[in-house]
Amino acid sequence: MEIKVTKQAEKKLRRGYPLLQKEDLIKEVKPTNQWVSFINETGQFLAKGYLGEQNKGIGWVLSKKDEPIHEGFFEKLFMTAKQSRQRYFSDETTTAFRLFNGEGDGLGGLIIDLYDSYAIFSWYNQTLFQNKEELVAAFQQVFPEVSGAYEKIRFSDATLPESQFVYGEKAPEPLLVKENGINYATYLDEGLMTGIFLDQKEVREELSMGLVAGKSLLNMFSYTGAFSVAAKMGGASQTTSVDLAKRSLPKTQEQFQVNHLGLEGNKIVVMDVFDYFKYAARKKLSFDVIVLDPPSFARNKKKVFSVAKNYGDLVEDSVDILTKEGLLIASTNAANVSKEKFQKMIEASFKKKNVRFKKINEYSLPADFKTIPEFEEGNYLKVFFYKVSK
Repeated sequence: MEIKVTKQAEKKLRRGYPLLQKEDLIKEVKPTNQWVSFINETGQFLAKGYLGEQNKGIGWVLSKKDEPIHEGFFEKLFMTAKQSRQRYFSDETTTAFRLFNGEGDGLGGLIIDLYDSYAIFSWYNQTLFQNKEELVAAFQQVFPEVSGAYEKIRFSDATLPESQFVYGEKAPEPLLVKENGINYATYLDEGLMTGIFLDQKEVREELSMGLVAGKSLLNMFSYTGAFSVAAKMGGASQTTSVDLAKRSLPKTQEQFQVNHLGLEGNKIVVMDVFDYFKYAARKKLSFDVIVLDPPSFARNKKKVFSVAKNYGDLVEDSVDILTKEGLLIASTNAANVSKEKFQKMIEASFKKKNVRFKKINEYSLPADFKTIPEFEEGNYLKVFFYKVSK
């Protein structure tokens, strides 16, 4: 099947940009589960790929060559991905990492993570999901050591469960994985989340290596408290983890327990983050280190939060309860906010609060979350460490 694209889209594809939008197609075409050829207005071949609607766009390029897309093609992609991650396979202190990162590894719309000896496939569109058999078979050829697999459905389809078992052995619950020598309890078949965000491994490592030794840490939007556990393992004097979700209490307790850490000096608070800022200011609480890692978008009964509009408010509220020489770790996974815009937003808030600040470190995605320079939005993680003097 051939799909004709506009002149504008042709330029993008020739530059190596892998994603197509509806407006890139000359005629609207309904996605099918077939692999297609993208051609220009004069009928010249541009790329092989597929159409599959997802939140980012409507199709992905798989190859610049006019070659057949079949099991062998995917085996090659998986083999290249495996070879590029050998340092993770040989690191006994880290047993959970990304095996295959969508367009960064040549196949936009599919992500595969490894948790110990179990894989999790995340399908982002119907087209790839309909070709699941071929893709899973290719994966098994290249990764025979993977003992079982699960999948997450990350596109809208009311007939499919969010999460389900795919093949092999089932993982224990919890499944303990290691990251930088620290244990984390994960659950591979509990909805879309597992209990840990693997893209933050380098930030957690920084915390575990003594950066916050002897200091108090406040972990906002704490989820299962992974930053708090890493900080405590790195010698933090005390941690406070705050999240609105009720499950955050037992989940965070479990993360401390699997590392044989007591809960004394490690508070877990189930509360809206903005309410906690008010509470802490009222009680004259202060913290040496504050971690701000909110979801890109969140809604509760009282308000709607988005990084693009509201992150500055979090920074301002943090300044009020930081100690005189504090550390702010500002993080976002919002792909729609550029690194430059994020930094400006943070620094504008510091200026508004009339404090001195100095950026001392920054992180983006770790190497297992492979990205390509032609697709900047794929490198979505932005983390800045700021020293703040009041």
